[in-house]
Amino acid sequence: MEDRKYEVEEVVAVVDRDRYVREFRDVATFEGCCRACPNYGRRWGCPPFDHDTLQDLLPYNKVMIIGMKLTPHDERLPLEQAQELMRPEIMRVNKRLLDLEREKNGLAFGFVGDCPYCNGAPCARQQGKPCRHPDVVRPSLEAYGFDIGKTTSELLGIDIQWGGKHIPKFLTIVCGLFFNS
Repeated sequence: MEDRKYEVEEVVAVVDRDRYVREFRDVATFEGCCRACPNYGRRWGCPPFDHDTLQDLLPYNKVMIIGMKLTPHDERLPLEQAQELMRPEIMRVNKRLLDLEREKNGLAFGFVGDCPYCNGAPCARQQGKPCRHPDVVRPSLEAYGFDIGKTTSELLGIDIQWGGKHIPKFLTIVCGLFFNS
């Protein structure tokens, strides 16, 4: 077992696509949040998209939400270290998610934040070029208008915490897979 700097707890929920879209998707609100983000239009996993994203979801009847709580061993870590702390779990769960996407012929949704595959390089979208890693990069559920706070609270029993100067008591990673049962 590797020596991690945190404890991890995973929670999974499976719900009907129609319910998830109806109760947890608010494109107008979350597109507004995305527009306020400096990554808007600058990363391939971020909006705006060149198509109606709802159409991507219609072929599927279920959605699996995977949530992870990472509780750091050091309660005094600066907030700037959050991405670095989460990276190993993001990579691990993303591999699993992509395996599930292939196995179930589904549609995976990844994570918000820096691309874990470009190692800090600017996204190719900024140069008008295609994604360097289209086989592994997926948009987040937020990018498609889903309320992750409501998702984690109501479906996973996790209330997201926000940091100030330091990382909060725990960090939350959320991803999903649309598929047919």
